Amino acid sequence: MEKVDIVILSNGPGELITWVRPVVQQLRQQANIDMRISVILSPCPHATGKEVAIARSYPEVDRVQPAEYFWQFLLMGKTAENWHWYPQGVVLFLGGDQFFTVMVGKRLGYRTVIYAEWDARWWRWIDKFGVMKQEVVAQVPPKYADKFTVVGDLMNEVRSRRGEWPLATHNFPTECSAFMSALSRNVLYVAQRNARTEVGSCFSDGESSNEVRIQNSEILLSNGGSNLELIGLLPGSKPTKLSLGVPLTLAIAQHIHKIRPQTRFIIPVAPTLELETLANFADPQKNPAIAKMGGVGAKLLIPSLERNETENTEQAAGLETALTQKPGLLRTHFKDNDQGNKPSFLVASGNSYEIKNPKLVTTEGVEIELITRTPAYDLLSQCRLCLTTVGANTAELGSLAVPMIVLLPTQQLDIMRAWDGLPGLLANLPGVGAAFATIINWLVVRKGQLFAWPNIWAKEEIVPELMGKLKPETVAELVLEFLSHPEKLVEMSDRLRSLRGEPGAAEKLAEIVLSLT
Repeated sequence: MEKVDIVILSNGPGELITWVRPVVQQLRQQANIDMRISVILSPCPHATGKEVAIARSYPEVDRVQPAEYFWQFLLMGKTAENWHWYPQGVVLFLGGDQFFTVMVGKRLGYRTVIYAEWDARWWRWIDKFGVMKQEVVAQVPPKYADKFTVVGDLMNEVRSRRGEWPLATHNFPTECSAFMSALSRNVLYVAQRNARTEVGSCFSDGESSNEVRIQNSEILLSNGGSNLELIGLLPGSKPTKLSLGVPLTLAIAQHIHKIRPQTRFIIPVAPTLELETLANFADPQKNPAIAKMGGVGAKLLIPSLERNETENTEQAAGLETALTQKPGLLRTHFKDNDQGNKPSFLVASGNSYEIKNPKLVTTEGVEIELITRTPAYDLLSQCRLCLTTVGANTAELGSLAVPMIVLLPTQQLDIMRAWDGLPGLLANLPGVGAAFATIINWLVVRKGQLFAWPNIWAKEEIVPELMGKLKPETVAELVLEFLSHPEKLVEMSDRLRSLRGEPGAAEKLAEIVLSLT
């Protein structure tokens, strides 16, 4: 049987999880050839440092090259580990710069395929394109149209997995450290104690086999599954956004909790943001904007490791501390050395282990779970609604078809300095930035411009954009209105979904790749 190399070009954690994973699964399911899958990572501004671990955690992938060796490979044609290449192969673009596909394809002498969401480039030199929607094909000169196939939306694979992320059964590397890295950012997962495991008895009552069963719990399993009323809070990652976004969303959450105490809240923490920094924006003594945004502060709560000694202890190979056998005690403490101290704790409960995450606790005791892995698409896709600032968050939520309300508070004109593009550049000019911020603020409010990406895509307001001197109770009333009328949330989600492509993209894209082998 002829041997074939499939080379996947990708970059960030989002692409690896939402694009690469479903495609490599389909490639393995469909292939009847001797196929080797290699993932080559390129530099990404949104990288978390966990990309290699994520890619290596996929059992379908044979080898992974870190991003730091990308330019060496691109310019000199040599990988860090001096990989061998088969004479025949296909280069598949799933993240990064599409031009890299042309260069790598030429260097290796392989056929090339690009997956394109919104625009496709380099038509002359690429063999095949799989695109999200027909509109992408319409932008291409007719003589290249036969290279294009509408495959649909790879993000649909995420939406179809609500409540089962990661996969219910997953093969992990043989070392516990790699296993923990594959969990990406030390998150609140549940691993069955009777799981069959290949990780050197990470969970020592495991049977000897070669897989570990991971069930997505995070909030979900312990709180009623699909009946959980979960709201995502995305206050931003830049200081100027956080200074208003954190106190505003905390105050909104507290108002909602008074009326609907069953509601749970999460904040997906940006990988560049330390928990202590986030907590400072919730501290009234460190953030004067809290007084303008409802007066609700919060304190950071990080679970502390219990030191109780028990008669019955066992040393589980590869874990950082001994695991006690008594259910209910904290089992071990994980620390993310690459991203600072963002601890999580493994708790034994019945037949499962659960990792507890840090929280922000408001003055009235409302808890907001802090999710420190990136990206947290599985949890975001379970949210009934998200409250978010402008920016890339709106594009991600729109891709997941998650209903949202976009908040643009103007209590502090300096907030304009956190904006992207020309307005942000002007507002940050030395000396005159504040004046520009005032002018831009006035013009924007007057013009009624759309800022959320789904609204820009649709050229109309699909998701509400609230701009002005926002009052937490007013926003909370709107949220409560949506929660009381779930059909409105369904309608918003359907409209967001209509902006994207059809499901089944991974299967069709794999077919295109294999057709070139």
